[in-house]
Amino acid sequence: MTLQEMVNQAASLYSDRKAVWFDECNDKPPTFYTYATVVKLAMELTAFLQKHCGQQGKCEIGLYCYPGINVPSWILGILQVPAAYSPIDPDAPPMSSTYFMKKSNLQYILVENDKINKFRMSHVGCFHHNSSTIEHIGLTLFQMSSSNTDLNSQIDDVKSKYEPFKAMGNSQPGCSVCPDQTEVKTSEGRYMDVGQKYSLAYVLHTSGTTGIPKIVRVPHKCIVPNIQHLKSIFEITQDDTLFLASPLTFDPSVVELFVALTSGASILVVPNTIKMMPVELSTALFHHHHVTVLQATPTLLRRFGAHIIKSTVLSANTSLRVLALGGEAFPVLNLLKSWKHEDNKTSIFNLYGITEVSSWATCYKIPEEVFSPDFRTDFPIPLGSPLLGTKVEVRDTNGSAVLEGEGQIFIGGEERICFLDDEITVPLGTMRETGDFVRVQNAKLFFLGRKDNQIKRHGKRFNIECLQQAAEDLCQVEACAVTWYQQEKLILFVVPKDDLEKRETLKELQKCLPAYAVPDELVLIKALPLTSHGCYDGLVYVLQSSDGEIHWTFVTEDTVKSSAVVDPSSGLVYIGSHDQHVYTLDIYKKACIWKLHCEGGAVFSSPCLSSFPHHLYVATLGGLLLAVNPVTGNKIWKNLLGKPLFSSPHCNEKYVCVGCVDGNLYCYTHSGEKVWQFSTNGPVFSSPCISSLTKQEIFFGSHDCFIYCCNMEGNLLWKFEATSSVYGTPFIFQSDDLKNKILLAAVSTDGKVWILNAKSGTAEGVDKLPGEVFSSPVVWGTKLVVGCRNDYVYCLDLYITGKKEQLRC
Repeated sequence: MTLQEMVNQAASLYSDRKAVWFDECNDKPPTFYTYATVVKLAMELTAFLQKHCGQQGKCEIGLYCYPGINVPSWILGILQVPAAYSPIDPDAPPMSSTYFMKKSNLQYILVENDKINKFRMSHVGCFHHNSSTIEHIGLTLFQMSSSNTDLNSQIDDVKSKYEPFKAMGNSQPGCSVCPDQTEVKTSEGRYMDVGQKYSLAYVLHTSGTTGIPKIVRVPHKCIVPNIQHLKSIFEITQDDTLFLASPLTFDPSVVELFVALTSGASILVVPNTIKMMPVELSTALFHHHHVTVLQATPTLLRRFGAHIIKSTVLSANTSLRVLALGGEAFPVLNLLKSWKHEDNKTSIFNLYGITEVSSWATCYKIPEEVFSPDFRTDFPIPLGSPLLGTKVEVRDTNGSAVLEGEGQIFIGGEERICFLDDEITVPLGTMRETGDFVRVQNAKLFFLGRKDNQIKRHGKRFNIECLQQAAEDLCQVEACAVTWYQQEKLILFVVPKDDLEKRETLKELQKCLPAYAVPDELVLIKALPLTSHGCYDGLVYVLQSSDGEIHWTFVTEDTVKSSAVVDPSSGLVYIGSHDQHVYTLDIYKKACIWKLHCEGGAVFSSPCLSSFPHHLYVATLGGLLLAVNPVTGNKIWKNLLGKPLFSSPHCNEKYVCVGCVDGNLYCYTHSGEKVWQFSTNGPVFSSPCISSLTKQEIFFGSHDCFIYCCNMEGNLLWKFEATSSVYGTPFIFQSDDLKNKILLAAVSTDGKVWILNAKSGTAEGVDKLPGEVFSSPVVWGTKLVVGCRNDYVYCLDLYITGKKEQLRC
């Protein structure tokens, strides 16, 4: 039995029922597809792929998209080829995605049509473009180039980035990275073969946050038992509505999708940004769509906050029938009891599993009696019983079975097997090491934590999750997270309830924890991130300059990668978003003054404000350069350059200039007339630096590894060859301490920091940072500050040779 066969069986029984809901949570009404529509669209995609992709039955097809109404149809269409689907996150770092695609040996990628420019720019030169599209379901097919030296170089870069962590495990249950030697051959001579026709369902990778990302190829035989057993445990019917809470790149999403679509139930999909907005998300889930089954990480649940959890999620009259928590340590019982209304009837489950044996391995239903007021609050929650076809063992450091006491969990089963990285065949019955430690007591397993969450502090070894559980137990703590910062500082991040006194909270922790487990520092925060490594949440943050506290957050409808520009005369802030709008914000009134839809795609770069004439210039990834009235938001003029603009426009009294992916720097008058264009031999991501000292030169970098200087007529004055591509914007400066020379600071992506003579283009100095640099340098006096991909910001002293300071981000 395959996933697609199970869906088609359900669709034949429930063809007119609603299969998928998509709610943008704005003024638009939600849209839906019936099972008949999902199957129809899937069959059209299947026919298209069978026509254009070879090797049916052994093919793996990438899917580059955001969550939307078409996602189930797209996944089903790929599976029916038959092929395995491989989700690719558009917001993941391009280098990581390239590594994943190459390591997975993907030959074809389906790209959501409105993400094509983003995909092309993120993976320049990696793919041939197939002109065939499926317009009515919004996909374009790309084929991977068979040989690409730049791509292979990027793969090597990623390998070297993760090399120091080779022996380390991953940091969270549910996402563990297994060491190379993790197999136990229990069925001699019997193997599962990755090349077996029609065997694979999907391909994922582990996060790689603390180790080399592993490719995980998942056969239908491994995941189907999960779907079947959880449908039974949760008692799913066609009347249920499930929420697609997990990213497609996280294997619990497979459970959410297929538990729903193989039962005649509905799946609800919302944009990623809504998942970061507790009020909007709870309204959509429980007031508009009456979700009955929610599978989520404890972090996602905590993001709602205690008030919403009590009043809505676990209230007496909630629509929620099943709450299944997994992927992280289960919340302490006392906290869960404080969330759950005494008349609430929601069944709550603890799920445990690892990506390498996708998806869940055990399940435990929390008994209803533990929520009674007189039940002991220190009742530990076990991991539960193995799911269908799953075998769970606990072993000590010698590999012997642990029947009572502590040890590490191993997971497997006769056919509960995935293929990791380059594995071709795997013995049936293979057991995978998890890196998770448990206590075995009376045949039950109690989670202790990750091997790499155990730290040694003040001469004592303990698990940092003990601190988190103790903090969650305090009545003044709504949510918290713990980090062991640089192996020397234990920091507790707390989302407080009402008025929380740091000193009093630390005193409470000291009462219930040994001295070596009390945190060094307690930091108050407004909300926990959705994941431990989440970013680009679609919000604009305004911070207090005095203490860094959040003054205000403004919500856009997609990722925000644009930097803000401030009008010094009015204090208004202008910023762009990937939702294709530019916004004007009054940060004092905490209000949006106006927003403008730019028509030409996402706004990646920073807007540019001109004082005279009073124009706001905006560049889009659709290749549109706009001049906008900063007061009213009305368009003044627009020019379509045809290729994406990652560069920010910059201007002086006469002209506005912008770099383009087509390799040109364009110059326009303030009335929108093109004056000239200057050509390079590579895409121009760098923003132009128009000299504030001489007002006669423009400096910028290119992918062709050169830093250029041209005059205001567009003629080349000089060019300097760096050692790799130049993404950042050069910075021109003059300093008394540096003999009043006019100098230019520039960076290349290989980590080189160049100081050039701005008049001649000759090198005056160079330094090398230990990581890639895409940031733009800034100089103040004799200090140069620049960010690096190794997670540090560096301050270089330009006057004292070799002196370097660094600040950990």
